[in-house]
Amino acid sequence: MNWYLLIWVKVNTSNLVILPNMYPFGQIPVLEDDDLTLFESRAITSYVSYKYKDQGTDLLRIGNVKETALVGVWIEVESQQYNPAILPIVYQLVIVPMYGQSPDLAIVEAHVEKFNKVLDVYEARLGHSKYLAGDFFSLADLNHFPFTYYLMKTQYASLINSRPHVKAWWEAVSSRPAFKKVAENMTLA
Repeated sequence: MNWYLLIWVKVNTSNLVILPNMYPFGQIPVLEDDDLTLFESRAITSYVSYKYKDQGTDLLRIGNVKETALVGVWIEVESQQYNPAILPIVYQLVIVPMYGQSPDLAIVEAHVEKFNKVLDVYEARLGHSKYLAGDFFSLADLNHFPFTYYLMKTQYASLINSRPHVKAWWEAVSSRPAFKKVAENMTLA
């Protein structure tokens, strides 16, 4: 039996302390698994996906080298293209107001233009497959979850919804039972 402790953290509290031995940059998330401590979201999700590949969905497609490579490509695309475009939008519209400040809409608009270009690539890709790496759900899709979830709670959800293939992909991703379970605790306040 696997035991784990999930600790929900309110990020807008001033008493949040992350010990340097857990994460040298003082941020979350952190995963402790026996004597291994990992930080950085993508490193954690890759580790957990590999460790538990035989339980549930094989998110890395370990048995097929070409599919594994495509998962890797789209993990990189999320990290290097998607995330840098969406993060400032979500930060300004969701995080900044949590601290009682007003969002900088100039930053939002500058990144909306960049995000539109990224989403155009996604629309083309998803016209050929249900999910990013192929017709299977993978870690590449999962890694899009947090920021896309929050974006969809803003007036900029239309960036996703205006693209039929991207919208269908997001609906497939966000309708998964595990997604819904995690999303229940992802409050905006």
